[in-house]
Amino acid sequence: MVTSPELERGAILHESAAAARHLARICFKTGPPTRTGVELEWTVHDAADPARPVDRGRLQAALGRHSPATLDHTSPAEPLGNGSAVTLEPGGQLEISTPPRASIAALVRATEADIAEVAGLLRAAGLLLGRAGIDPHRRPRPVLHTPRYRAMRRVFDQRGSAGRTMMYSTAGLQVCLDAGQPELLPLRWAVAHAVGPPLLAAFATADRHAGRPTGWASARMAAWLAIDPARTGPVWSPRRPDEDPTAAWIRYVLAAPLLCLRKPGPDWTPPPGVTFADWLAGALPRPPTTDDLDYHVSTLFPPVRPRGYLELRYLDAQPGRGWVIPLAMLAALFADPGTLHAAHVVSAPVADRWHAAARHGLADPALGAAAAQLFDLALAALPRLDLPPDLHEQTDRGMRRRRTAAVRGDR
Repeated sequence: MVTSPELERGAILHESAAAARHLARICFKTGPPTRTGVELEWTVHDAADPARPVDRGRLQAALGRHSPATLDHTSPAEPLGNGSAVTLEPGGQLEISTPPRASIAALVRATEADIAEVAGLLRAAGLLLGRAGIDPHRRPRPVLHTPRYRAMRRVFDQRGSAGRTMMYSTAGLQVCLDAGQPELLPLRWAVAHAVGPPLLAAFATADRHAGRPTGWASARMAAWLAIDPARTGPVWSPRRPDEDPTAAWIRYVLAAPLLCLRKPGPDWTPPPGVTFADWLAGALPRPPTTDDLDYHVSTLFPPVRPRGYLELRYLDAQPGRGWVIPLAMLAALFADPGTLHAAHVVSAPVADRWHAAARHGLADPALGAAAAQLFDLALAALPRLDLPPDLHEQTDRGMRRRRTAAVRGDR
């Protein structure tokens, strides 16, 4: 239960201008781009029968001292050996979030070690990590029950079943990049969005769900797109290409409806349709605080979310070591201003094709062509990442294989 003192943390916000100033201070931390991070999610399955439900007791026993507080409130929630935090999504999907690193090679090695550690814990309990962006075996089913997750489900249910699918069945790969120097922030922000549809198409892994074909290359992204565009739609748009990134984010945050309203007791469901701007204008009994605003931001899920850095959220989970390829590709595309400009030219014509990417993947000719050109740019920039020979060879080979699929228009 959240107590009153916890609800009252942060400065009281009396007007939208104060909220805008708070958001502007924290959304982009500019400077030379040096660090990259990655967050990986997986569905978790019984090793003998992947369609068998996995309950919270098995997950808690497997993760032990690494269990997050949402699974075991008495757990120390210790990070893995190389620093990755372990969390669980409401359907029992496992996520590890790595500390950012200045070296892509160091990031890959540390992340691989933490994946091996958590996979070993699961293996000892008869469990294994999934290999796709959506559960190919089971229907959506809740595993964790918290006030936040209950409120999310109630709000999402008002628009259909997509919210439950997203909450309980999907798994993504998130790449985190520094915002960069102020003069390049608008370009980095635009490219982070614009390359999304072709890269979603190139790395889609979510075509089967609950034992049957979905008709989508990425049923995971299809679920996100169906939830609520005010919460999951992109912040940047090719229809407003020159909008200031900070102004765009402030507009998006204040216009989004509340998903959770924290209060004593188990029911955090907000009044229907109340936006944060409405709250600032007096729609609720008490005024919001900066802490309320920060929490509201945590309930927004656009394809690219500014968190001081750029959190790219549109990629499906990848099988095995496949996550290294899109991570290295994005790092290469953002490695220098020249490649960044070229990536913008290539991707701008397909920057709004999120639905086509989720539905058709690389079978969409425009997306396939753009993806192939982005692979060419990334391959040319790959030596700038200073990868050791084995990792460079693995990444180069993986990118060329995906480029071939893009040229062929593989689904």
